[in-house]
Amino acid sequence: MAILQFPGKSAIETKGWLKAHRWLLLRRTSQIGILALFLIGPIAGIWIVKGNLSASMTLNVLPLTDPLLLLQTLLSGTLPILSGVVGALIVLAFYALVGGRVFCSWVCPVNMVTDLAAWLRRRFDLKGSSALSRDLRYWFLGLVLLFPLVTGVMAWEYINPVSMLHRGLIFGMGMGWLIIAGVFFFDLFVARHGWCGRICPVGAFYGLVGSAAQVRVSAAGRERCDNCMDCFEICPEPQVIKPALKGADQCIGPVILDINCTNCGRCIDVCGKDVFRFDWRQHNRLGLSPQCQDEPTPAA
Repeated sequence: MAILQFPGKSAIETKGWLKAHRWLLLRRTSQIGILALFLIGPIAGIWIVKGNLSASMTLNVLPLTDPLLLLQTLLSGTLPILSGVVGALIVLAFYALVGGRVFCSWVCPVNMVTDLAAWLRRRFDLKGSSALSRDLRYWFLGLVLLFPLVTGVMAWEYINPVSMLHRGLIFGMGMGWLIIAGVFFFDLFVARHGWCGRICPVGAFYGLVGSAAQVRVSAAGRERCDNCMDCFEICPEPQVIKPALKGADQCIGPVILDINCTNCGRCIDVCGKDVFRFDWRQHNRLGLSPQCQDEPTPAA
C-alpha cells in the first residue's frame, strides 16, 4: 500500500507550517471550544451554555435553536415555544450572513470524524469511491421534512449523527457509537467525503440557508495558480473551485459562490501561491477581458 505526500507541501515550504495550517487550527479551536462550552457545565458546574446543538441557552439570556429541528417541529404539527422560534431566527440570520455551511466546517463535531477518514484515505492512498450523486443530500433533506409532515414523527432526530455525537459527548453515547462508526467507515472505504458531501441533510439545509451569504472564499490571486491541484485534493467539495479558479476567460469572477462551499479555508492553507483568501461576495469582479465588462456577475 502506497504512502503519499499530502497536499500542502509547497505551502509549508513557502509559508511555514503554522501559516499553512492556520485555518485548520482555527477550525479545530472553534469545534473543540464549542464542545468545551457545553461540557464545562456537567463537568465543573460552570453553566455558560445549557443544552446541546439542537437547542441551547447561553448565560440564561441567548437562546439558540437548530432551525432544521424547528422546521420539523412545525411540520409535525407541534407549536414550538417562543424562545425556540427566537433562537432559530438568530441562527438563521447568522448563517445567512456568514455562509450556511460554516456550520459544517466550524461547528459540527461530525466534521472531525469525517476529516479523520479523509486524512486516512490520503495517507494510505485509498482510491475506491462510490459514485453517489452530490444531489442525493437534497433528496434526503426532502425526506427529513416529509416524514414529520406525513406521520407527525421527527424520525431524523432519532438517528441524526450531528446531534447524536454532540449529546453523546456530553451525556454518554450508548449505541450512538455505532452510527458514528458507520459514518467514519462509510467515508473511509465507500465514498470520499461521502457523508458531508453526498448524504447529510443538515449540510444540505445549511447550504440553502447561506445561498446569499456575504462571506466567501475567493481565488483573488488566480493568475498565480501553478495547477498543483492541492486545493482540489484537500477540498471536501472540490466541484466548487473550478468556476472561480479557472473562469478568467469565461467572464466568471474569482469569488466562490456555490452554496456547497463550506468556508473551511483548506484551500487557503494548502496553496503555496496564496491564490485564495476570504473575501466579500460583492468583490466578485468580472473576468478581465473587455467583452466581460458588461456581463452580469453570475449568481449562486
